[in-house]
Order: sequence, then C-alpha cells, then structure tokens
Amino acid sequence: MAAGNVNPFNVSDSEEEAEQRRDGVDTERSSSDEAQGHSLGPFSPPAYSEPAALLSSNRTSPNVDGIPASAAAVAGIGGGGAETRVSLDAIAAQLLRDQYILTALELHTELLEAGRELPRLRDYFSNPGNFERQSGTPPASKEQGVGPGGPLNRAGSISTLDSLDFARYSDDGNRESDERVAVLEFELRKAKETIQALRANLTRAAECEIPSQERKNYKSSPEIQEPIRPLEKRALNFLVNEYLLKNEYKLTSITFSDENDDQDFELWDDVGLNIPKPPDLLQLYRNCGNSLSLHRETVDVAVNVDPNDLPGDYFTQEPVLQTEAVQQQEVVQELEYQISLLNSEKQSLAEQIKKLQSDIQALQRKVSSEPTSTVKLIQSKEDTPCGNPPLDNGQYLDIRGVTEMDSSSNANTTETSITTTATTDCTESTTTATQPYSKLKSQSPQGKTSVQFDQPNRKLSPAFHQALLSFCRMSADSRLGSEVSRIADSEQSVMLMLGRCLPHIVPNVLLAKRERMVVHLCQELIPLILCTACLHPEPKERDQLLHILFNLIKRPDDEQRQMILTGCVAFAQHVGPTRVEAELLPQCWEQINHKYPERRLLVAEACGALAPYLPKEIRSSLVLSMLQQMLAEDKADMVREAVVKSLGIIMGYIDDPDKYSQGFELMLLSLGDPSERVVSATHQVFIPAFAAWCTELGNLQSQLIPSLLTRIEKLLKGEYGLDEHKLHMYLSALQSLIPSLFAVLLQNAPFTSRAKLQGDVPPIEVTRFPRPASPLQDVATIVGSREQLAVLLQLHDHQLQHEGTTGWDSLLWVVNQFLPQLIDIIGRFNVASSTCVHEFCRFFWRLCRTFGKIFTNTKVKPQFQEILRLSEENVDASAGNGILTKATVPIYATGVLTCYNQDEDRKLLVGFLEDVMTTLSLSHAPLDSLKASFVELGANPVYHELLLTVLWYGVVHTSALVRCTAARMFELLVKGVNETLVAQRVVPALITLSSDPEISVRISTIPAFGTIMETVTQKELLERVKMQLASFLEDPQYQDQHSLHMEIIKTFGRVGPNAEPRFRDEFVLPHLHKLAVCNNQQTVESKRIDIATQLFEAYSALSCCFISEELMVNHFLPGLRCLRTDMERLSPEHEVILSSMIKECEIKVENKGIGEAQGSISIAASLVGEDAKTKFLSKMGQLTTSGAMLANVFQRKK
Repeated sequence: MAAGNVNPFNVSDSEEEAEQRRDGVDTERSSSDEAQGHSLGPFSPPAYSEPAALLSSNRTSPNVDGIPASAAAVAGIGGGGAETRVSLDAIAAQLLRDQYILTALELHTELLEAGRELPRLRDYFSNPGNFERQSGTPPASKEQGVGPGGPLNRAGSISTLDSLDFARYSDDGNRESDERVAVLEFELRKAKETIQALRANLTRAAECEIPSQERKNYKSSPEIQEPIRPLEKRALNFLVNEYLLKNEYKLTSITFSDENDDQDFELWDDVGLNIPKPPDLLQLYRNCGNSLSLHRETVDVAVNVDPNDLPGDYFTQEPVLQTEAVQQQEVVQELEYQISLLNSEKQSLAEQIKKLQSDIQALQRKVSSEPTSTVKLIQSKEDTPCGNPPLDNGQYLDIRGVTEMDSSSNANTTETSITTTATTDCTESTTTATQPYSKLKSQSPQGKTSVQFDQPNRKLSPAFHQALLSFCRMSADSRLGSEVSRIADSEQSVMLMLGRCLPHIVPNVLLAKRERMVVHLCQELIPLILCTACLHPEPKERDQLLHILFNLIKRPDDEQRQMILTGCVAFAQHVGPTRVEAELLPQCWEQINHKYPERRLLVAEACGALAPYLPKEIRSSLVLSMLQQMLAEDKADMVREAVVKSLGIIMGYIDDPDKYSQGFELMLLSLGDPSERVVSATHQVFIPAFAAWCTELGNLQSQLIPSLLTRIEKLLKGEYGLDEHKLHMYLSALQSLIPSLFAVLLQNAPFTSRAKLQGDVPPIEVTRFPRPASPLQDVATIVGSREQLAVLLQLHDHQLQHEGTTGWDSLLWVVNQFLPQLIDIIGRFNVASSTCVHEFCRFFWRLCRTFGKIFTNTKVKPQFQEILRLSEENVDASAGNGILTKATVPIYATGVLTCYNQDEDRKLLVGFLEDVMTTLSLSHAPLDSLKASFVELGANPVYHELLLTVLWYGVVHTSALVRCTAARMFELLVKGVNETLVAQRVVPALITLSSDPEISVRISTIPAFGTIMETVTQKELLERVKMQLASFLEDPQYQDQHSLHMEIIKTFGRVGPNAEPRFRDEFVLPHLHKLAVCNNQQTVESKRIDIATQLFEAYSALSCCFISEELMVNHFLPGLRCLRTDMERLSPEHEVILSSMIKECEIKVENKGIGEAQGSISIAASLVGEDAKTKFLSKMGQLTTSGAMLANVFQRKK
C-alpha cells in the first residue's frame, strides 16, 4: 500500500493519545511486547501500541507468515498484573496467523466504525496478494479450502443473473461463498478509497495549473480577467446543471450534460475530493449582496510624502473608502444607462403616437372625401408649414391601408393602379452630403411619382377578395409588425426609422448570448434590412440583403414567418412588380428544395402573399409552376397545405383562360393528397377560388361540374368494383361547389337587375344555410354582403312561387341536367355500400338546404317521386333490381325528406317509409334499401320515435309478410335506441310479434331478441327476453321447427361472445349442447347438415370466450364431440378442425388439473426461490460502483 493514506476521521494521533492518557488507559511497556513487536518485521508497529496511536501510520504491510508462535502467549501475560489486558494488535496478529480471516475482517470493520484503525489489519486487507489463489481451479472440498498458511480463495466471476444458483446463497450454503462476498466488498471499498485519494491529488494539481508568473500578470493588470480554472469550471458546471434540474429545465440539462460529457453531474466528488459543496445558485445569488466584496489591490502613489506625516489609520481607511466609492459609481452608471433606455423607448412611443394620430386624420379625410381608385398619401401644405415638417414626412406606405383600399378598388373598376405620391411644396435646404448619402437621396421615390401593378381582369366581390387575402398570414398589429409594414422612402424618414429601431436592437446585441435572444435580434433587424434593400442603389447589394432576409433565421416559426412575409409585401408595394420579379422571386426559387420544412413553408406562403404584386404573366406561369412542383414533390404536410392555400390566392388573380385545365388537375391532385390538412385546405380555399374563376369564365356549369359527374360515372363502371375513396373525393368536391352554384343562380336570374338595397330587407334566418366550411364557401361572401343576399333570396323565392323559371337558364340547367344525372347515378350503385350511401345523403341534404325549401318541394321531390312510384310493378321480384331496392330509397329518405323538420315533412317521411316497407314485403323483394334507410336515420336520435312509429305500423299490419319485415327491422334499431325506449316501445312490440299466429313472424323476432341480450343491461328486461327465448327452445310445439332452430343457433353464435357472461354460461352453452345432441338423431340429412354448419359457426365464435372448467367438461366438450360425429359423415374438412378444437380444450382441462395438484409445491418452491433472490439482490443493491464496473461483475472469468 502506497504512502499517503487519507485519515477519514480527521483526528491527530497526539490528541487521541492525550485523551487516553487522561483516562488512564495506557499500559506499561514490557520487554516481551517489545520483543514481539520487533519480531514482526523492521517496519511493523510495536505490539503494545494503542490503536489510536497507529491511526495515521503509513508503514508497509507486515509479513504474516513471520509471526512467531509465542506471540499470543507473550501478549497474554504481558504486564504481569491482573489489570494488564491483551493489546488489539496482538489479537489481530493471532487471528491472521490462525487464518480466522472473517473474524479479523469483522474486528477491522468495528474498529473502523469506532475510529480506531489497526495498521496491521489495514495493511493486510489492502494487499491483494494475501488473497490470490495458488491454482486456477476452485476448491472442491473442505480439505482444498483455506488451510493454515494458505491464501484465501477469491470468488469466481458470475456470468448472468439467470446462471445464478440461488441455493448457494441460502443460509445452509457453503460458508466459503459468504467469505468471498465479504472479501470482495472490502476490496471494492479499498479501491474506492484509492480512487478518492488520486482525485485529491488531481484536485490539488488542478488548482495549481496556472503558472505563477501568469497569475502575477493578471494581478498586475486588473482589467484583464483571469481565465477560469478547470476546477472552477467543473464546480460551476455542477451548480448550473443542479439549478436546471431543480427548475424543470430537463431538456436544457440533457443538452448541457451532452456538451460536458467528461463530467459526472450526479456525483459532487467528481469535481474534486475534499472540496466542500457550495450552496446552490439561488442561495449564492441571495447571499451575494450581503457579503462584502473582496478588496482590490491598490497602490498609492505620492511624491515627496513622508509616511510619518500621514494619519495613523490612513492605510486602513483609504482602501475601504475607495471600494465604497467605486461601488456607488457603478450603481450610478447602471441607473443612468437604464434611464437612457427608458427615455429612448419613451421617444419611440411618442413618435408612434404621432404617427397613429396622423393616420387617423388621413383616414378621416379619406372617409369624408369621395373614394377613388388611387391610394394617395399626400402631405398637405396648409396643415404643415415649411419650417416644421412632420416627423415621418408623410412618406410611408402602410401595407394595411393599401390592402383595404385595394379590395374596395376591385369592386369599382377592373383596371386600377395603386399610386403612391409623396409631394411637398417646401423647398429643400441645401446640405452637403457624402457620395453614398447622395446616392440614397437619388434613389428616393420623390423622383418617381407612382408604382403601377398589373390588376387582373376579374370581377370578384370585395368581401370574397378580402376573405381570400385573409389566408395570407401577415403580422402588422405589433410594434415590430407596424415597423416592418411601412418602408421609409426619404433620408429623414430613414433616420427616424433608425431612431425607433436601434433602441430595441442595441440591448439585444449586448445580451445576444442565447439562441432565443439571437432570434429576437434577427426579428428586430428585418425593418433595417428591408429599408436598405429597398433604397440601395446597387442591384448586387440588394440581392445580397434579400438573401440575408430569407436566411436570417434557420427555422423560422409562425410569428417570424409572418414578420418576414409582412416585410416582403411592404417591399413589393414599394418597388413595383418588376423588381419583385427580379429580386424577390429568385430568393423563393433558391429555397424551394431547402432541407428545413420551415424554410420551404416560407416560400409557399410568400408565393401567395406576393401574388397581387407580381406581373400577371409571371403569376400564371412561373409561380404557378413552382407551387405545382412543391405540391407534387414536397413531403411535409404543412408545406403542401400552405401550397394549396397559395394556389387558391393565385386562382383569385389569374385571368388566363388557358390555365383552366391546369387548375382542374391541381384540384384533383390536392383532393387526392393523403394528408387531411391538405384536403381540408383544398375545400376551404382552393375550390371556392377556382369555382369563382370558373364562374367568370362560364365554365362552372359547362365544364367543371360535368367533369366531376363524368368521373363518378366511370367509377360505377369500373371492372374491379367501386373505389369508395375516389367517390368520396369527387362528391366532396361537388359538395364544396354547391354555394358557388347557388350564387350563379342568384347572379344570373331574371330578377338580378332589380336587386337594389332599398327599404327594410327581412333578415336571413340563421338556419337558412348549412354552416360553411370556410368564409369563402359562404354565399353571402360570394355575392358581396349579407344584405345583398337577403334581397336576392327574397326575389328568388318570389320568382319560384309566382313567376316560374322561364328565361332562367342557370336554374333550368340544374333542374333538367344536373339533378336527373345525379338521380340516375345513385340508382346504379349497390345499396350495400354504406359509405357511398352516406356520402350521397350528405350531398343531397346540403344541396336542398342551400337551394331552399321552395326549390326542394317544387323541383327536387317531384323528380324522386316520379321515379319511386310505390307500386308492385316498380319492384322486379325475379331479378331484384327494381328502383326500390337501390340506393335511391335511403338517399331520398335521408338526404331529401329530412332537410326540413316540420310536421308535414315528418308525415311525408313516415308515409314514405311505411309504403316502402309494405311494397317490398308484399313483393318478396330484398330489404337492403329499407335497412339502409333505417341505419342512416337511426344514427340520429331525433328520428328514433319516428322509426318506432313506422315499425308499429308494421306490427299491426294485416299481412304476415309486413309483420315479418317489421320484426327484422327492430334488430337494426335496437343498437342505437336508449334503454328506456327499448323497454317501453321495442320489447312490447317484439313480445306481441312472438305470439303471432304465423310461425314465420315469431321466428323473425329471434334476431332482435338476441340483439337486446347483447346491448341492454337492465336485469328485468334481460329476464323477459330470456324467458321468451326459453319458450322457443323448450316448448314442444317448436321441437320440429327446423328454421326456428337455425335462427336461434345463428343468433347465439352472433351475440354469445358479447352477451353477459351469466347469460352465456347458463343459457347459451347448455342449449347449444342440447341442440347438438338432438341433431345427432336427425334423420333428414339436409336438415342435419344445415344445423351442423350453424353449430360449427357458433362454437367457433364461442371458443374465443372464457369458459369455466365445469362448463367445458359438462357442455362445451360434449357439444363439440356430438358435432364431430355429424361432421365425420357430412363434412370431413370440418371434422379436422373440430378434432383440433377438442384436443385444445382437453389440454386446457388437463393443465388446470395438474396446476391445482402442483399448487402447494409450486408455492413453496417459489417462496424459497424468492427468498434467495431477495438476498442476492439486496447484496447487489449495496454496490455503488459505476455502470462499467458493474457490467464487469457479470462477465465469465477466463
């Protein structure tokens, strides 16, 4: 053991000796003791020495084999008196000589805990050589174990937890294993002490790492900060990580730990040994103001001053006074700096107030004057004298004002120009300026009078245009947004803008040490970059500045993108379409394939925001192609969603008729996108904007809607069945076109010229139209205003009721072409496709609600009623393809007759369903169309009472066929009806039918009874149903009713797995067993195979349920064996499956019996195993090694 062992108790030898001498514990030294001490070796401590005197000994280990045999005797009689006692060192030597290693280890541990360490024991147990094995083979018997003079065997390594023999660690195991564990624990403890001692040495070395000469340089130059020492860095890292964890900054703490992977933040000793842990950061912060700061080294310099002439306390008072003065001066400077910041912010706010006041005055002047198509921000000579120009010089272009006026100008004229004029009658004073400043003046828009933009030849209403532009997300409400949205265009306004922005930039520059502050600083730079890019004379520099703008933030979030878009729009309004095309669009093109989706999202949003300010040729070619490429290739959903919205804005400005086909393909591509976000954006923005353009082209009724109908018809003729996804895609597009179609009817009606806003107009009912998916699908937005729509609706209803449809071509197209084609389509697809039925029901419901009640009653219902002639001739019973068996019935009932919920509408619906039920029943036709109607209507609880009324009509009908149909319809209705209605209306009707004279009617009630058992929880209700089913099974009159038995078995197989377990165990399984036994005795082979097939299906379904052992033995297995007997003769392929099922069930039963028999043995064995396992894991829990060392424990020894 090397020298330099650490004293863990921090008690000096002299102090402890003094205490022992005061207590009279010292014993006299004897010659024999001395002889014994010298015999132990030249460096061994004397045997008579007290343990405390040896605490700090650093001597080498003694040679245990050299201890003489008389040592114990000499130690035992040393002193010669009764009061003389044996020294601890002699006892330790005797224990080591006789190889009582564990006893010596226990003595050593107790002495350590008492603070009285023996050097002999310490050196012996710290020497690994004392425990090395002589041979590589472990001792196999007690004779091969530890013998006198032989070393202690080391414990073998252990490979895995699974390879442990827990019996070895029980109390009855070999004593040798306990010895090995104890020795290994001691070795581990000594290794940790060695590591700590080495860390202490390393700590002291780290503290002295900086050369003394370098430290002198730092002290002589106080302005140069001394670099951080490694020890200080590790300590501060530990405190910072501790603060982050305590305050729930877990992700930041993880990142911080990864960046300092050479430090263990879970152990303070990793910083340095014997270094006390300081308080946490919060405590240091709170106490920093209470403690006096360290005095700086000061040097007083004087000429011809005698120290004797100075006051006596001069040298002690002067440094304190100077330190206090310096501290006060620093506080004053900090306060002055804060005051300057507040003053600058105050000035900035005052300037903003003045600017807002001037904006308000300008708006008031605009309101009072006649609106024009030109936006003029003119500085009035009467309002502003020449000697006192306004702060902003009236030369700002505000994006918000332009957007509003742009919308209003579109309503008045088709070709408008946005002109920004900044005039002044004041003569500019002659000033001397440098060349760059002269260039800046020359580029000022004072030299040019207006900026012309290409306005499309479109006729969108201002409300629709404004709603379309609202999808361009820009930020002009905040201070920074307001600053970005206006660009200074004169030297004085540039200076004012710098004066407003710099106070917000400078503090962020000083604090820009974290990423969040850097991002905020980048946002504050946007106005400066835009202003410089707008006014700079060099194109190359402008391109570089715009490149900086688009690359300013690596991954801009929503707010930052809005800020950049706001600046781009302000830039575009200021410089005109030519520079937008030449300078802004290339920046978008460069980022179209950027690796970050946020940057591609910025490009997609910029294309829509800049659409109004681009040349119309570029708008309909380059930008459209860019967006089409991103829609087809980009993998990010949010990027494609923004692309679709920007495409919608482009469709609001495009006026090239040749682009219609490209727009139609883009619509189909967007509708087929796998992301719901993209499809939703298509319905909200793109389709309404595309429909508005098609309306102006005259293509809505002639091309767009017919193209979608043609594609739906092709789907119905598909060879591989109906593609329900594509049908949903086309139908949803048609549904989004309904508001635009109705607006076309209103705007092209004979009364459109008479629609004037005069007098009181009745308001539109809140429920008149379905809720639109977006503002662009609102008919009022498409028409222009809600008041204008109210006038048109009033004239529309009057026209339909009194004047007819003569000359109303758009309405006649809907009545004579659109509706007949739709009705023909719904009569051609299979009613079993519930998804298609539901989609068409929604479409017709929205169509009828949008076009109004008068249109529905006079134009839609008559066409359906003409086709659905309720007579037996209209049902082809032989082929089963009559119109009443098609999807026309549920779509008419749910999509048309439920649009309006007044009494006459409900009566019409009830009558229609009753007639359909009667007609289908009497014609022996399939009931699929009636079932589909009940499923669609039953999904809405409002119609439950109405459907029960229809079924009661069938219950009391004179025809047994109608009563059978009513009984089967109850099965569909039970699942959605609440239990109160089931108890009051459904069960009484079913019990009435179950006592019907016709056996077929009684059989028809069985599926409904089974569904009640599956869905209802009321015990009284279940008992009533159980009694009724029992009467079917046990009544002698039903013993030979083959169809009844078939229906019961089929119902049991359907509802058994989901029914109440008690009902399944006590009723279903026993009766299935009885039916299987009876079927063995069936002589008619056809009936026998029918029952066997149904039993096979029922048992297959019930085999997945939990079945108790008693039921398995008494009913389930016997029933399966009976069924196997039938299948052996009738269906060998089923017999193989049944045999495997029977074998599985028998194995389960046997395993349960064996498990119960071995229960007590397994419990006892598990208890013993758990005890050994607990002991082992408790030992493992005592290990405090690192992960790497713990992993080595489970490696197999080589």
